[in-house]
Amino acid sequence: MSYNGHAMKAAVKPRVKICCISSVNEAKMAIELGASALGLVSEMPSGTGVIAEGRIASIAASIPPGVASFLLTSKQESASIITQQRRCRTNTLQLVDRVPFHVYREVREALPGIAIVQVIHVRGEESVDEAKSLAGYVDALLLDSGNPTLAVKELGGTGRTHDWIVSRKIREAVSVPVFLAGGLFSGNITRAVAAVEPYGVDICSGVRSDGLLDWSKLAELFRAVNSVSSFEFS
Repeated sequence: MSYNGHAMKAAVKPRVKICCISSVNEAKMAIELGASALGLVSEMPSGTGVIAEGRIASIAASIPPGVASFLLTSKQESASIITQQRRCRTNTLQLVDRVPFHVYREVREALPGIAIVQVIHVRGEESVDEAKSLAGYVDALLLDSGNPTLAVKELGGTGRTHDWIVSRKIREAVSVPVFLAGGLFSGNITRAVAAVEPYGVDICSGVRSDGLLDWSKLAELFRAVNSVSSFEFS
């Protein structure tokens, strides 16, 4: 972004999404420390953080206005996605697997006002083209480290980082907001933000101990995020 041909510099800190929220208390903890969004994981072929839809609905109902509630769904058919969102009542859908293009239109028509975030599992340069082909259909992209081509699909929650150079290329190639996920924690979050300059970051395992949200790890993560000074947009 530029103004009269000059690069603009602004104090921009990435929004923080805490994923794999499993209870109302975890949601409150994350929000108190500064989370802008919470991720609620429904049935998945693999990975951690899955909770029942009834619990997702209860947690989503407790989240105050201004904080986004993401339903992570592995469903790929519009009817299934629509009915699941209506049961869970989140304000954002995070599609963790690829869906046919017509699904985006059908979901938007049935669920006006519900944001759609598509996950891109970054595995190489081909992910840049994938992101460019999908960006026009969604409200944001989330770059993660899964592998949907395995016999048992990995659709998130791996705790692995991916190639942030590719993530940077994606962020520069699309006009929608980009969230960065995959193996992030307090020790690498500032390097990740500097490398990609994402709109937001998404953390699950990096703020947990024995599967439970850890206050000290979460607080340390937010201290690191808050140390980010500025990005230069050109």
